[in-house]
Amino acid sequence: MKKFFKIIGILLLLCIVVVLGYFIYVYATYYRVEDHQQLSISQFATTKTLKTDTQYRISSANIGFGAYSDDYSFFMDGGKYSRARSKEEVKTNVQGEIATIQSLKPDFAMFQEVDIDGTRSYHVNEYQMLEVGLKDDTSVFAQNYDSPYLLYPLNSPHGKNKAGMATFSDVQSTMATRRSLPIETGFSKFMDLDRCYIKQVFEVDNGKRFIVYNIHLSAYTTKGDTATKQLKMLFTDMDQEAQKGAYVIAGGDFNKDLLKDSYAIFKQGDKNVGDWAKPIDTSLMPRSLELVAPFDKTNPVPSCRNADRPYSKDDFVLTVDGFIVSKNVQVKEAKVVDAKFKHSDHNPVYLDFSLNQ
Repeated sequence: MKKFFKIIGILLLLCIVVVLGYFIYVYATYYRVEDHQQLSISQFATTKTLKTDTQYRISSANIGFGAYSDDYSFFMDGGKYSRARSKEEVKTNVQGEIATIQSLKPDFAMFQEVDIDGTRSYHVNEYQMLEVGLKDDTSVFAQNYDSPYLLYPLNSPHGKNKAGMATFSDVQSTMATRRSLPIETGFSKFMDLDRCYIKQVFEVDNGKRFIVYNIHLSAYTTKGDTATKQLKMLFTDMDQEAQKGAYVIAGGDFNKDLLKDSYAIFKQGDKNVGDWAKPIDTSLMPRSLELVAPFDKTNPVPSCRNADRPYSKDDFVLTVDGFIVSKNVQVKEAKVVDAKFKHSDHNPVYLDFSLNQ
């Protein structure tokens, strides 16, 4: 009997050592990507110049690291899977997103949750796939995070993942910078990971600058002020540029209910499962900026589904993808593409606009 308890004690000690070793590894390997990082911009031959009073289109698509076919569910939302189901599905879903964006023919195309080397996406370089699919555009990529190997869930760990954001355009950019957003400092930072936005500058023929912000704000936070800090930082940056006379547009995944009460509009699913997406606080927004939530009253389409189960008409849906623009940007139309969540848990969105003289 003593020998039995001794063996049990040794096994428990080994388990404790392994667990402690893993937590030490996670904390030791965690790092935040450099702030104010100047990004490399791919070069291509173009004579196109941005002009005032000319209509342009900007799109945004969260590609969900290539995992979210319409029958996929994600463990962080209460679903089944922690990674894509196969390498082939990753490629199929990314190609589907590329085809959708190509059909929109945007002048500027923003993407979020783009894996370049991830366990969850079978190490498919999705940015390279976007470069091939949008080969006639210039592009810039910003690494969002490089996570330690996450053992959760134990039956199929999320793993080690390097991901980011990318912006493509048919106009050459003069500068692009990665800005680190405020994040939580507790253990939850390992679940929500790093956050940033791309700030990219384009020249206009009237001598002014057009600045595009590609953003992806936090979702799984435990502190209520994290999202507020992120919005304040973004708004301050945009306002400073707008006060200098620049045209500014921020677009992407806000992880906030841009319609303030999407459930009242779409009346679909259980409202309680979507409590992670609070209404965006427009009171934080300076007077130089305005929110443009893509919406068509004649055909209301949500931009995001809660991925706690395969998509159906009973799933909770809302609009978290959209745009913020300065007052010198003339908004023509903003809509959600009805892609039926076939290749991502987000439907792409687009904005048609022009730059005032």
